[in-house]
Amino acid sequence: MSAPAVSLLGLGRMGEPIARRLLASLGELTVWNRSIGKADALVEAGALLAPTPAEAAATVTLTVLTDLDDVEQLLGGPDGLLAGWQAHGVEHPVLVVHGTVSPVGIAALGARLADHGVEVVDAPLSGGVAGAESGALSVMVGGAPDAVARAWPVLDAVGSTVIHLGALGTGETAKACNQVVVAATVTALSEALVLADASGIDRGALLRLFEGGLGSSEVLRQKKERWLSSDFAGGGSSSNQLKDLLFVTETARSHGLVLPVAVTLTDVFERAVRDGDGELDHSAIELSIARLAASGTGDEPTSPPALD
Repeated sequence: MSAPAVSLLGLGRMGEPIARRLLASLGELTVWNRSIGKADALVEAGALLAPTPAEAAATVTLTVLTDLDDVEQLLGGPDGLLAGWQAHGVEHPVLVVHGTVSPVGIAALGARLADHGVEVVDAPLSGGVAGAESGALSVMVGGAPDAVARAWPVLDAVGSTVIHLGALGTGETAKACNQVVVAATVTALSEALVLADASGIDRGALLRLFEGGLGSSEVLRQKKERWLSSDFAGGGSSSNQLKDLLFVTETARSHGLVLPVAVTLTDVFERAVRDGDGELDHSAIELSIARLAASGTGDEPTSPPALD
């Protein structure tokens, strides 16, 4: 049995729409998912369903999974990717990791898999489910030039902005930078809404004003209806946002840096997860901020700042 040219493993909220677009763009695609039923619509559209990761071991193999542990679980054993690449005779497969994972961890994984002839490319994504569905994702790519070149036609079909940033791990570092901005924007907008509510200002009117000025953002565009309807089910969770922020602080430490905004954001999202909001969309951080604001237990300055 010959190796598939391209495969995608992980048909979750991001993986399924990416697989749909790849199938349309490439004309063929092999998919695998732990819950087989999630592949039904793709199979009906023409995708090939692999019963095991080994049979999905392609020349270019994409994983759209939450963390590196999920990727590593697919590698070993008789049904794993390593066995599949060997059985298919693929000497130098490219494994593309689309999940947001540790920059330190992905570099270590690449070093280990190099002993098996596997070239790893990290290619985390930004743009959310809406971007995955429309093809408007930003793809932040790290890896050896040859491996990236081999994966490039596939990566180019995944997103509309695809940039190779450097060695393995630089894509994840760029995503860490991105997540500081996303978390800060979600948190700042949520805090503004808490203040507006307390002041009797209509939040819909306030958000329309933001849209017309410097307060506008893609975060506001995608999350606006959640804040107006208080529907926080599904979406990118606060637990995942916290995971990403911990990668930010890990990466900062590896460079001898302390990032004050990232530290504060980590505290904010840790509180939300501790409060039981971890599986809600990260825009639900407003609930935790509102509780803290109403409790009067936030850290207040003990004296006013000195004036020049």
